[in-house]
Amino acid sequence: MAFLSQLDLQKILETISVLQWIPVYIFLGAIPILLIPYFLVFTKFWTLSVFALAWLAYDWNTHSQGGRRSAWVRNWTLWKYFGSYFPIKLVKTHDLSPKHNYIIANHPHGIVSYGVFINFATEGTGFSQIFPDITPSVGTLEGIFWIPIVRDYVMSLGACPVSELALKYLLTQKGSGNAVIVVVGGASEALLCRPGASTILLKHRKGFVKLALKTGAYLVPSYTFGENEVYNQVTFPDGTWIRFFQKFFQNTFKKILGLNLCVFHGRGLTQESWGFLPFSLPITTVVGEPLQVPKIQKPDKKTVDKYHTLYISALRKLFDQYKVQYGLPETQELTII
Repeated sequence: MAFLSQLDLQKILETISVLQWIPVYIFLGAIPILLIPYFLVFTKFWTLSVFALAWLAYDWNTHSQGGRRSAWVRNWTLWKYFGSYFPIKLVKTHDLSPKHNYIIANHPHGIVSYGVFINFATEGTGFSQIFPDITPSVGTLEGIFWIPIVRDYVMSLGACPVSELALKYLLTQKGSGNAVIVVVGGASEALLCRPGASTILLKHRKGFVKLALKTGAYLVPSYTFGENEVYNQVTFPDGTWIRFFQKFFQNTFKKILGLNLCVFHGRGLTQESWGFLPFSLPITTVVGEPLQVPKIQKPDKKTVDKYHTLYISALRKLFDQYKVQYGLPETQELTII
């Protein structure tokens, strides 16, 4: 390693930290999916499979009841290298008092949501120092928690299902100082993400506002500048056969897995090459001012609409205030559909 400069080594470690992320999930998921049936049917170690399935049944509701986070995992040095690859940054505009609970709504989803992951699911950018005494929990697809080993890894990062049951538990049964992070546009918004775009799905997404009213949690707008810039997404022309198959596979994946299949690319192992590593461009999540909402057990549509409108106004204000500072032109508009 002597021939490597300190800068070269830093870049290599950053690249490896990003490169490992998705394959680790696939590898951890493949272990139980392949080995549990194999041990159960083809070997004398079937008791191991029975034990694993029994533990999964016993532990089934844990992910919806606060999970099992690990400060050790969240503080791995790996995440600091991951964050510095882009680099990723977390910006606080207002304090979050530990006397309250919060729903931090984030936009846009991007292709992979790197900003949300590093800023809120790890200590890669120092969340606990920026927002002391606040415990963050990132909402993600519930299907991830059905897979042994993967569920434990994800829970160790403080993630939870993005379901009303799980989010409501964190906001009502764990005291104060809790913040659940919801990427409001979800997987569907990934199809809108491309460099230069600032289009989000929000006009008809009101579930997070209703949940805030039911629990009395403050609504906090946040926007991740640069999330759309790290991949180029390919959408084939309408009317072509390849566009037909693209839409077919996207609809199929959405129905089966709850995921939207995007055709995208980034860079390879070198900056000039083509591949699936994200472009190393800055990603900055700006967390705005908390919006206080009343606690109403059964909020009516009029009340939900009122606070949804107030939230949109707060988000637009945040976007307009910071867009130039974080790489967008003064004329850029936040498009809400």
